[in-house]
Amino acid sequence: MKAVGGKEREDCPGSADQSVSKAAANETLRRVARGSVAAFAIYVVSIGVTYVSQLLIARMVGVDIYGMYAYVFAWVTVLAYFSALGFDVAILRFVPAYEAARDWRLLKGVIRYSQRRAAAVGTVVVLVGLLIVQFRASSMSVDLRNAFVVGLVLVPVWALLWIRCSVVRAFGGVVWAIAPDRLVRDGMLVAIVAAAAICLRWRLDATELTVATLASSLLGLAFTRRAMRRLRPPPTITAVPAYAAATWRAVALPLVLIGAIEALMNRTGVLLLGWIGDTTAAGVYSMAFNIAFVVALPRTAVNILFAPAIASLHARNEGGMLQVLVARAAAWTLCAGAIVALALAIVAGPLLAWFGPGFESGASALRILLLGQVIVSAAGSQQHVMLMTGHERGAAAILVSCAAANAAGCIALVGWLGPTGAAISATVALVFWNAAMAAFIWRRLRLRPGIIAALPFRGGRHGVLAPGEGALT
Repeated sequence: MKAVGGKEREDCPGSADQSVSKAAANETLRRVARGSVAAFAIYVVSIGVTYVSQLLIARMVGVDIYGMYAYVFAWVTVLAYFSALGFDVAILRFVPAYEAARDWRLLKGVIRYSQRRAAAVGTVVVLVGLLIVQFRASSMSVDLRNAFVVGLVLVPVWALLWIRCSVVRAFGGVVWAIAPDRLVRDGMLVAIVAAAAICLRWRLDATELTVATLASSLLGLAFTRRAMRRLRPPPTITAVPAYAAATWRAVALPLVLIGAIEALMNRTGVLLLGWIGDTTAAGVYSMAFNIAFVVALPRTAVNILFAPAIASLHARNEGGMLQVLVARAAAWTLCAGAIVALALAIVAGPLLAWFGPGFESGASALRILLLGQVIVSAAGSQQHVMLMTGHERGAAAILVSCAAANAAGCIALVGWLGPTGAAISATVALVFWNAAMAAFIWRRLRLRPGIIAALPFRGGRHGVLAPGEGALT
């Protein structure tokens, strides 16, 4: 008891708890900020390597061969996400939870189970894909057919690569989670392409480009294996793996749908343009989409540490801290994304022309895609909020609906407007997708979505904060 103004009162434990909660919130935000800056720096370097490789490829082979390569690349990406079975995301939920509970047997089991299942499904996809390519051989050029044959081998390789990168990320190895999939894979691809062009003076075709991608991906896969062994908790080395397959499958099933459908939605324009035989337009749109996706880098960097933080805060029922993270993440990604988008929109035509004759026709598509990415940046990390709080089924349902709308829009517009039509359809679908997720998050989690969460608002119930509550000091 303490005397205050001649009267005695009891200490308020709630005040101490609130101070501790704010201190924890500030520390979580600072950790996410520091980690995001590091992750963003790695992504900037890696995306530079990626675009150097794309520039070399485009300048060496021209828009026609690049279009074939982009078409094969799009199919392989979608199939690899399907083969990963959603474990590239589910791992981020299970590994931190098992590590916190010191359940080393289940931790080792989920890592082994996810890799084995992905390898098995990827192998089946390769075999089925080879049969389809053989069936459609008469309608393909020799180069396109051979590129597909080699590209299909990439499916299980990429599925395993992404799962292992997620394991490394869950163990806290942010740099090692990014480097193999970006720096190692694309860096080696640059080296191979440069050696062919400068030293051997070869003009690579789509098949040879795909072979180079396979070789660099295998090297990245080897690096992730080494990173996993180096970062794994020592108790897992001798632990006998235990399996909760039913639980893992229940979580992973919606996630595989999300991963594959999101990849499909991002590449619907390339796939439809390639399917109707216009691989040149497919290459133009692919280049525009890849450049526009630079705007997503800040959001991706924040998500590197944001996703595990969401799961942890939700598990501890700390809605206030989660709301602060949502607001801060959206503000960071919007500011960075808008600056990058404005710069790219100004130089869209000359930038595309640098990649070779024919690419400059995608300037209008690039500007439309940039607008969509800025809007998404304002929405923040909504999909991660849904996935890491156990609403993966709702996320899957929303994504499937928007992907279907995007496909319908592309079918209606690509024949009329080409790459620009694909960009319009993709941007509209992207905006509606994020609007639907925002409504879901508000209704189910009582969290104000995206940049809206950073606006002044009174009320502190259901995890919605009053101004200044839990803010950084």
